[in-house]
Amino acid sequence: MRVALAQTDCALGDVDANLATARDQLDQAAAQNADLVVFPELSLHGYHLGALNTDTSIAADDPRLLALTTPDSGPDVLVGFHEHTSLRAYNTSAYYAGGALLHSHRKLYLPNYLAWEERKHVSPGQHLRAYDLPGGRGRAATLVCNDAWQPVLPWLAVQDGAEVVVVPANSAATLDPEAMDTGLYWDTLLAYTAKMLQCWVVFVNRVGNENGASFWGGSRVVDPRGTVVAQAPQWEPGLVTVDIDVHEARRQRRAVPLVAEARLGLIDREVRRLIDEGGDS
Repeated sequence: MRVALAQTDCALGDVDANLATARDQLDQAAAQNADLVVFPELSLHGYHLGALNTDTSIAADDPRLLALTTPDSGPDVLVGFHEHTSLRAYNTSAYYAGGALLHSHRKLYLPNYLAWEERKHVSPGQHLRAYDLPGGRGRAATLVCNDAWQPVLPWLAVQDGAEVVVVPANSAATLDPEAMDTGLYWDTLLAYTAKMLQCWVVFVNRVGNENGASFWGGSRVVDPRGTVVAQAPQWEPGLVTVDIDVHEARRQRRAVPLVAEARLGLIDREVRRLIDEGGDS
């Protein structure tokens, strides 16, 4: 499967302009025979939703999103947006193929500290599901940015059959490098996730400056042995295309079965015990 990493900047709140950027990237990726184009978290809206004076959220079945793919030709697309529903709003990354919505993932773990106040503007999602890629190409799961920092979520995705974990992100440069080097954290996290869970990791981070935050890019693909096989530059837009053998994850798991014995019953008992003892349900 040929995957294109669309490391883009975006205009805060300007959905039409950001859709035009997405279409341009899709055209370029199609010329390179990409099967899937992955965009960053909130690529159609920008991150700082609280700075907007109007609500620009859109539904997951918005015709403009469905039109990003066609039944006849062109790559699939995974794109991030501020999702509108009748009751709540979500930070959503959705997979479209053949002119239809294949899967949507609503961000589960929302940062709510320092300058990051997502919980004020969106609700957390309630489900994590892996999904089949079109054409029998394998199985994938989406984790949006901070979701990937929760150790249990990539593990759950893999136990649900994911051979590819896609991580759209809006990760900004660290304001206090002595406290946390964001880039180094991602380096360690992505390599660990791929190697220990024996899966492909597709990480796509945005670039540009917005509301005082500087987004650094560094998008990459990591193979099931933890090796970076393709990487975009830092600080500037780029489109990087790479071929991956999705089922290499399956072969690696059979050769060295690190994740084969899930002990789901054990996990269920211990989680229920923690909940009963006053944990977060």
